[in-house]
Amino acid sequence: MTTFLLLHGGGMGGWTWKYVREILEAKGHKVYTPTFTGFGEREHLIGRDVGNATHVRDIVNVFKFEDLRDVVLVAHSYAGTVAPGVIAEVGDRIAAIIYLDAIVPRSGERIASLMGYVPEDQLAALDAMLEAGEGPVGSGVHEMQRAAAKEHPHLMDPAREQWLLDNLSDQPMKATACVIPVGAETIARPVDYIAAAITVMTAMHDRARELGWTIHDHPGDHALLVGDPEGTTDLILKIADAGALA
Repeated sequence: MTTFLLLHGGGMGGWTWKYVREILEAKGHKVYTPTFTGFGEREHLIGRDVGNATHVRDIVNVFKFEDLRDVVLVAHSYAGTVAPGVIAEVGDRIAAIIYLDAIVPRSGERIASLMGYVPEDQLAALDAMLEAGEGPVGSGVHEMQRAAAKEHPHLMDPAREQWLLDNLSDQPMKATACVIPVGAETIARPVDYIAAAITVMTAMHDRARELGWTIHDHPGDHALLVGDPEGTTDLILKIADAGALA
């Protein structure tokens, strides 16, 4: 049995791992799918002060209170900005690290600027506004994802895509605008990166290669954990098994 801790992407929640979790548990593994503060079923906790530090603490506390050890940590999308901070604090409890088509930040960067959505100077000003208790609470990422899906439907059954889109929630603006203090370059151990073929994360794939991470290609899109949970799970288990044999 392996213990998996699966971290979700932007606008999502632990629920997005539903199908992957079912497969892993059916195979006898232990699976945790926490939801970051301000997302999913915890959307009522969204606030101007909820950012990277809060989400790192969310996950470090899961390790603490569940007494987790020898964990395979899997970070999808937005969670790639949270994982380095978690690893810095509880890396001795993590057996393997997998980035699932995730953001690969450098220390000191902000999500919206590194992804090319908002100029750095504007983002810094927005972050200062949030620090002062002013400005937008949410980023509207859930509505942006729904709009994008109308133009480019996900590679999955329409009913499942509707389930995904219906359950999306907003993302704290602070998480999008704040500086990420601990970047991916601080991870001084092997990382496996699963790269989707159809995604906005192509530049992140290049960053992973530059860091010397092992790349595993997947033919799906950014929502591969929902669109192809079987293939996603197979890759995760293959990587975890390889790490156990190393």
